[in-house]
Amino acid sequence: MFGMPGGIEWIVILIVALLIFGKRLPEVMKSMGKGIVEFKKGVKGVEDDVEEAMDDAVEKNPEKLASTNGNGEKIETENKEESKEMKG
Repeated sequence: MFGMPGGIEWIVILIVALLIFGKRLPEVMKSMGKGIVEFKKGVKGVEDDVEEAMDDAVEKNPEKLASTNGNGEKIETENKEESKEMKG
């Protein structure tokens, strides 16, 4: 029923955007770009925090790492290399 706009629809959308925003359009796009960059930095920061927490857990108890398989069952491994292989 509803899908992605085709070529003509995109042209109409761009013309409407130009009429609404006019000279401010470059500023709006710049602000959107900065927002996207900040969002990506935030996501990267969270990923780094998770990775750091996992590394800390491995350092505290390196002989037994607990992982889960696809069914949510716990699998214990004896070394870090096996754990990385299980993560995929």
